[in-house]
Amino acid sequence: MNPRYLLDTSIVSSPVSKTPSPEVIKRLESHGHECAIAAPVWHELTYGCQGLAPGKRRQALEDYLQDVVLASFAILAYDEAAARWHGCERARLDRLGRPTPHVDGQIAAIALANELILVTANVRDFARFKDLTVENWSQRSR
Repeated sequence: MNPRYLLDTSIVSSPVSKTPSPEVIKRLESHGHECAIAAPVWHELTYGCQGLAPGKRRQALEDYLQDVVLASFAILAYDEAAARWHGCERARLDRLGRPTPHVDGQIAAIALANELILVTANVRDFARFKDLTVENWSQRSR
């Protein structure tokens, strides 16, 4: 099945956070087979894990990334189409005096280039991107 959703770092990391969101877990159980992650999200997850001191927590996160994340979700590349959209959108936002973090732009661009709904707990981080559909799975669905 082709993915329908692109998961942000906040969603992928929720199940292993100190206070997992029951809403996120419920939505992942229902829609996990329709999800993918962006290469920059994989980078953020890997970087965060490798930044931890060796120990039980780091090992548990390494296992989660390998056994759950890689086993469950395709990783979508930041390709030419995403880079083109990102460059145009970044310039538009700069002209408006509303620059955004580069990695958020990359994630948004991958969602747009692949016609996916971006799923995040940080809707504000992605609100200024034009034509991007965003859902917050950490809120109770109606």
